[in-house]
Amino acid sequence: MTDPGHEERPGTVFIACAALGKEVRDIVRQNGWDVDVRVINAKLHLYPSEIGPAVEEKLDEAGDDYGRKVVVYGHCGAMDLDGILADRGAVRPVGPHCYEMFGGETFAEAMKEEPGTFFLTDFLVKAWDSLAVKGLKMDEHPKLKKLLFANYKRVIHFSQVEDPDLVQRARDIAKDIGLPFEHRHTGYGHLEERLKAIMAGEDQPTSGMTSDGYTMYPTAG
Repeated sequence: MTDPGHEERPGTVFIACAALGKEVRDIVRQNGWDVDVRVINAKLHLYPSEIGPAVEEKLDEAGDDYGRKVVVYGHCGAMDLDGILADRGAVRPVGPHCYEMFGGETFAEAMKEEPGTFFLTDFLVKAWDSLAVKGLKMDEHPKLKKLLFANYKRVIHFSQVEDPDLVQRARDIAKDIGLPFEHRHTGYGHLEERLKAIMAGEDQPTSGMTSDGYTMYPTAG
């Protein structure tokens, strides 16, 4: 007999980088999935060696409460991440980072056009001051701005929602770092398609640049 005070847990947990948290929650809601979403501070991207342990901690917290554990991260420079997932029976969307996940072939084409492209997502536009300006200490050391972006040739904003104010903020960021600006609306792109594939137990779609430099994923047929 089930304890009336016992709350049944959903069968799937998504452990997501906070840089994808809003989009992941939107995707879960739009698809009507029974998924528990937990997030990890996006500032760990400034310290990639800390991503793996943070994911490991969240997976351990989830314990055996979930039949399926999905870690919504790219490779993101976390050298130990895929090993941690394999040890704990978790999976993640394929790909190196959120720019490729959102952009798909648009990202691949942009990099072929100009390898020196700096990408913005909606999250990064919103978090620019805290994550980039203060996180990289450009506010304390103005000369860093020129050094950090010296080898970039342009900025492309991959937008997930259609918001003119966000596009203008992205344009202002590009102007501030002295680079030409382009805007391309991607929506949720391959991030949504890959999560759908994981939930359905199917192969995930890939793009021409899905390889993260450490793991080569099969090209979609």
